[in-house]
Amino acid sequence: MPIALRRIFIALAALPALLAALPSRPAEGPGHPSLAGQLLIATPSMRDTRFDHAVILMVRHDETGALGVVINQSLGERPLAALLEALGDKDSGATGNIRVYSGGPVGPGIGFVLHSPEYHLTATRDIDGKVSMTSNLQILRDIAAGKGPMKSLVAFGYAGWAPGQLENELAHNAWYTAPEEPGLVFDDDRDKVWEHATARRIQDL
Repeated sequence: MPIALRRIFIALAALPALLAALPSRPAEGPGHPSLAGQLLIATPSMRDTRFDHAVILMVRHDETGALGVVINQSLGERPLAALLEALGDKDSGATGNIRVYSGGPVGPGIGFVLHSPEYHLTATRDIDGKVSMTSNLQILRDIAAGKGPMKSLVAFGYAGWAPGQLENELAHNAWYTAPEEPGLVFDDDRDKVWEHATARRIQDL
């Protein structure tokens, strides 16, 4: 098995363990509105080069910290048939490629599948009613069979914050926030996502 595909297999296999630790619904405390389901957009004041022009879909944000997935840093395309073969599905008959993304600098060996909400498995986690996340490997098999979600984005790694860390970065103008829009997550030109998301920002410098 090629090293790159073996790494993807290991990453997807590790996904359920991480997502199992996420709460079904983000907790909100007094004075602590959750950004889960919102877009986090790197501002021109962002000093961390890993997040230059990054747009992040926030998955969790509560008193324990925050987790999001970068949606505009492409790693390129992989043959879907080769990916499924690496997962043990030989002779799947799958055609075409699937694009994968760098979801952030933390846990690059952990995979995430963001997708439209009409697709649902037991392991599917609703984010905001417009985008969901599924941790079961079955989602790739369903995509190959034409039974998967209408829209999907596969990412490896994530952006994570300790308690209070994201709030501090927001106070120092490192991020804009904007309403999540499925078109930006799944359909927009990746080279235009930052520009279009910034135009929707609700946190001005």
